[in-house]
Amino acid sequence: MKKYLSIVSLVWFSLLATNCQQSSSHSHSHDEAHEEHDHHDHGEGHAEEISLNENQFRALNIQIDSLQKQNLQSYVEANGQLEVPPQNQAAVTSIIGANVSSIEVIEGDEVKKGQVLAYLSHPALIQLQSDYLQSWHQLRFQEAEIERQEKLFKEKVNSGKEYQKAQADYAALKSKVLGLEAQVKLLGLDLKVLQEGKIYEKVAVKSPINGFIQLVEIKTGQYVQAQKELFEIVNIDHIHADLMVFEKDINKVAQGQKVWLRVGTEGKDAPALGGKIYSVGKSFEQNPKAVHIHASIENKEGKLLPGLYVRGRIVSEEATGFALPEEAVVQEDEQYYIFSAEAHQHHDEKEWLFKPIAVKTGARSEGWVEIIPLEEIAPGQVFAWNQAYYLMAELKKGEAEHSH
Repeated sequence: MKKYLSIVSLVWFSLLATNCQQSSSHSHSHDEAHEEHDHHDHGEGHAEEISLNENQFRALNIQIDSLQKQNLQSYVEANGQLEVPPQNQAAVTSIIGANVSSIEVIEGDEVKKGQVLAYLSHPALIQLQSDYLQSWHQLRFQEAEIERQEKLFKEKVNSGKEYQKAQADYAALKSKVLGLEAQVKLLGLDLKVLQEGKIYEKVAVKSPINGFIQLVEIKTGQYVQAQKELFEIVNIDHIHADLMVFEKDINKVAQGQKVWLRVGTEGKDAPALGGKIYSVGKSFEQNPKAVHIHASIENKEGKLLPGLYVRGRIVSEEATGFALPEEAVVQEDEQYYIFSAEAHQHHDEKEWLFKPIAVKTGARSEGWVEIIPLEEIAPGQVFAWNQAYYLMAELKKGEAEHSH
């Protein structure tokens, strides 16, 4: 009986051992297959996308937004200085030699056209008025004499010779009066007042334009020669920029283009002044080899002054298209990429997936790059606005690990 139980027990243990080996072998094969499947999926993920958890995403400060349309502009850089158009500046001179009786303005004063700047006096001014009056009265007398001689000639009381002499005397006197009259007008004197017998003891020097007194070149009591410059006046309402464009850029600029200007040492964050090119030079400066261009500027507040250094950016091209910041675009070999972004839950944690998308690039302006998609962008699709180089580096790192 004992021998029989021993045989049964041995058979039972043999069967149990066999079943355990088969079960273990099956379990081991299943685990290997599962592990192999997980590794394959993981490897394919590295080749196609980058996964970041929420902490990594925040640490990298990745900005997410959609493709947006931007007004993209290409520029030509040009520097120069502010100037005033010739028609907006004036040199006030003396018509004749005279003494300065008084000065009515100082440098920096704002003046209006026709405003008195100074008074001049001199015996020569009085003599000019006297000569004019004398000649004017003689002309009036000669007019009457012609009428008298014409009447006598028609009545055959005198000869035609006396009538012709009266006509010649009148013509000569009239020429003299017209010459003196022109000189009096240049002095700004009122002819009707003179013809009434009033003599001006001094004459006013008046401003020919609206503007500011830039320079006073006389003193009270000073004798000034004819054509002596007394004042300089400048009107800065339409001050303009005189910019130098180098030879390599001259074909990119043209009349009518927009210009953005910053004056002096103002930084790039300072507000720029708008303008427009109204003149392009037709000859080159030799040193440096460049062309002058002139751009108008509206300066209604009068804050700009002639002679100030100015930095200009001429808008040579302008277009509207989809764009991303430069930090959102990365070049790999000959291809440009941007990264789409998608958030989802993974094991109750937020995870971000970034996929590279091949694109073409266009114009660049103020840190923006025009994006030309090679495939249609899905509605609502968002993209990484920065860290493109980091994402590409991580993608390549994952591909290298997968290849091993």
